[in-house]
Amino acid sequence: MNIRLRTEETEKNNLSQYAMFSQNSKGREKFEEKCDIRTDFQRDRDRIIHSKSFRRLKHKTQVFIAPEGDHFRTRLTHTLEVAQIGRTLARALRLNEDLVEAIALGHDLGHTPFGHTGERVLNNLHPKGFNHNEQSVRVVDFLEHKDDRIGLNLTYEVKEGIRNHSGDEKSQTLEGQVVKYADRIAYINHDIDDAIRAGVIKKEDLPKECVEILGKTHGERINTMILDIIKNSMEKNTIIMSADVGEATNALRNYMFKNVYLNQDAKSEESKAEYVLEQLYIYYLKNINALPEEHLKIYKNMHSEIEDIICDYIAGTTDRYAVNLFNNIFIPKPWQKY
Repeated sequence: MNIRLRTEETEKNNLSQYAMFSQNSKGREKFEEKCDIRTDFQRDRDRIIHSKSFRRLKHKTQVFIAPEGDHFRTRLTHTLEVAQIGRTLARALRLNEDLVEAIALGHDLGHTPFGHTGERVLNNLHPKGFNHNEQSVRVVDFLEHKDDRIGLNLTYEVKEGIRNHSGDEKSQTLEGQVVKYADRIAYINHDIDDAIRAGVIKKEDLPKECVEILGKTHGERINTMILDIIKNSMEKNTIIMSADVGEATNALRNYMFKNVYLNQDAKSEESKAEYVLEQLYIYYLKNINALPEEHLKIYKNMHSEIEDIICDYIAGTTDRYAVNLFNNIFIPKPWQKY
């Protein structure tokens, strides 16, 4: 029996009329034969999980650069929390969980080392600018190579959801809209958790009006936001929060920007991270052939701007790899007699 066909039939019988059915996908840029076991969105999820870019997220900053302690979030644990929240929402709203999971797992693949600090540096240096959601699509479309295949050849819906998980644009699918909310719910709440652990803020410092509406604890706040979205989005063709919960969520986000994301104590190492990436960018502009051959061969037989090649490379590095690169290039090594 073809298991994929059975799964697609189950989707038709059980999912909401507003869900994105696997069999209705706009498909891939390059044709591929269907899998007998997995739907197209399940295959996309698996390709993302098995990618090098996904594995590198474990050593990329979420908020705190090089934190001491094993319990601070990384870009990978953030991604997993987004996927978990997204799947909870999708199941309750009878949307396509596989599509939500694929978008969630891939949404930050293009993120830079040192979190949004790295994104800001590359945006300032690159003539075309830089943002991580567009870079995430570039990763799955072009930069990820396996054997002789260029890119992961993901479905249109997964790439569209990744591109629109942040910014002003709204995803065309409810599954993509779910991930956008899941991302915000995850980072606001786990960043509060990490900031309290780091001593940057105290639990009692959180805005009282937000706490009264959303809850006093990490779990209560996430639960309030999720339940509110489910209640207000059930059997509708859009994903929304109620006015009071939405306003409280935005107010809490604004508080985090003022007191954590832009806090000088929390960002004390930020200028050093900026310097590392700036110097690497300038160095490779003058020494493009110093980039690894494995990276340069991606652009073989095609015209690419030097800035794009350098930006792709730096964005793909982890925090510690970027620091090691800087040390190897710029820090004198002790003389040794051989």
